[in-house]
Amino acid sequence: MRKKDGHDTGKSVPCPKSGGYDVFTRSQRNNPMPHVIPFQTELRPVLPTVRGNVDYRNFEEDLLRIEEILDLSGIERMFVALSLERWLAQSGQRVPTAKEQSKFQLRSAQALRCLVLKQLLGEDVRGMSRRLAECPLFQWFCGIDRLEEIRVPSKSQLDRFFHWLPQEQLDQVIGRLIRASATVTADGQTNRLRLANDLELDTVWMDSTCVEANVHYPIDWVLLRDATRSLMKATALIRRHGLKHRMQEPGYFLREMNRQCIAMSQAGKAEDSKKARKRVLRRMKAIVGVVQRHARRHRDLLDACWQETDWTRPEAERVLGGIDGILAQLPAALKQAHERIIGGRLVANEDKILSLYDKNLHVIVRGKAGVEVEFGNTLLIAEQAQGLVVDWKLHRESAPADSRQLGSSLERIESRVGSGVLKAVGGDRGFDSAANRELLAGKELFNGLCPRGVDELSRRRHGKRFGEVQRRRSQTEARISILKNDFFGRPMRAKGYEHRAMSVSWSVLAHNLWVLARLETLDESENELREAA
Repeated sequence: MRKKDGHDTGKSVPCPKSGGYDVFTRSQRNNPMPHVIPFQTELRPVLPTVRGNVDYRNFEEDLLRIEEILDLSGIERMFVALSLERWLAQSGQRVPTAKEQSKFQLRSAQALRCLVLKQLLGEDVRGMSRRLAECPLFQWFCGIDRLEEIRVPSKSQLDRFFHWLPQEQLDQVIGRLIRASATVTADGQTNRLRLANDLELDTVWMDSTCVEANVHYPIDWVLLRDATRSLMKATALIRRHGLKHRMQEPGYFLREMNRQCIAMSQAGKAEDSKKARKRVLRRMKAIVGVVQRHARRHRDLLDACWQETDWTRPEAERVLGGIDGILAQLPAALKQAHERIIGGRLVANEDKILSLYDKNLHVIVRGKAGVEVEFGNTLLIAEQAQGLVVDWKLHRESAPADSRQLGSSLERIESRVGSGVLKAVGGDRGFDSAANRELLAGKELFNGLCPRGVDELSRRRHGKRFGEVQRRRSQTEARISILKNDFFGRPMRAKGYEHRAMSVSWSVLAHNLWVLARLETLDESENELREAA
């Protein structure tokens, strides 16, 4: 392994090590894991020494430390073992050979490392595949560097890595990392990560934010444009494969809809803007009606005669599913646009269609500076003093008030760090309520929540501990900004709630590894003491 002074002492293979399963919790010990076959050490090229760029050098040191944390914490072995258990269950009665199992284990370790690196770099799958092909450091970290040939995971393989484990099991891996970072673990062993200072898990700070979806601003008539584009592109695809009904070229309808979109944008500047917008919407609805009929006829033709194309049935099903998804939502989109523009009536937020391509989105009114309304899902975040995220929850449905999320968050935190470790909770006034004050008192936790009442805030603000907790609370806003801008991506590219929740879990894992990698280690502390002497 390369030391931080730049001297090369050989490289350890970034693969799961053989041995016991002391990295698992008591409940997991009662459910035996499949045996992980030890890896044989391979000859691998030495990393080049790069000088002249301090940012590269710092990032290299972070990756070296993360590689050490993956081994010391046991989360890599846990990730491989959980992947192996799932793979063997899917194999059914067939018992894989040792070579097949060894190959799958190596691929599982690569999946963990590639996704951690992807989140650290903030790349999409295509950009990540290119970066892996370019950089020897990234190839070493992901375990794909070889003497004879380097096989870089493709963008499709990286996308499969993204779903390598279910989200519930990935959250277990993150929980294991949090427990391993404690100074003394539940089984009485000392801190495995060799941190110089104790990790403060006795106080957590909570806040909520919106994970914005990758959609355009949901103007009602734009949904009609989106539907026209999707249906005509699918129709053109079917026609290119030899199945045709009599109609004008699909591009004609796209041009006509674009003209109406321009007219709708300009109608707001006219004196009779309301009447002008109504006239344009009626023309849009007429175009959509024709487009809908053409798309349905081509859809039925493909369903009946797909054998006449060069598609397989699953490939035809992909096209059919795309058309069906738009056709199913089109009546509601037409009604929504009619109610808002022609009827002049409001549509309830829970009944609105915000995107034809992304489900489980919500209108979130937060009143932030510059962003009055956001569109996406509510995310609850809890961090400790050094910035380690100890709890996270992305809500599928419309999120409850912050005060109603406190109890469930405390239960999840205690399950990860252990009961009796948490001593205080901080948060803004959105988390304060009579029920939460009673809950914290019953759990004997210090109440660092900002009171809603002015009189109560004036009374408590002079308390030393309360003041310390509230002053530290502002850093949680910065932590959210780091997560959203550097790890989630702004906006997050994942579509659909399941993909967004998985992306949040991968981002939290990469973020926590990044935070731990930047903390001082025992070796660094000892070196500083020797230099000072």
